[in-house]
Amino acid sequence: MSVTGLCEICENATSEHACDLCGRQVCEKHFATSDGVCTACATEGGGGPGSRTDPDELPDGVDTYEF
Repeated sequence: MSVTGLCEICENATSEHACDLCGRQVCEKHFATSDGVCTACATEGGGGPGSRTDPDELPDGVDTYEF
C-alpha cells in the first residue's frame, strides 16, 4: 500500500520519504538521505542511525556503550 501526501515540514511538495526517527512524511528537500532523517530531526541533533556522540561532550559520570 502506498501513502502519498504533502511534506509535513513545508506542506507544499509531495512527500517522498519517511523519517527514521520521528516518522514524518517529507519531501526530497526536507530529507537528509545520508542519515535517513528529516531536516527537523537532523537540526535537533538526532543525527539518525549510526551517529555518534563525542564522549568528551558528555557530562561527568556518563558512560557510552557501543554494540
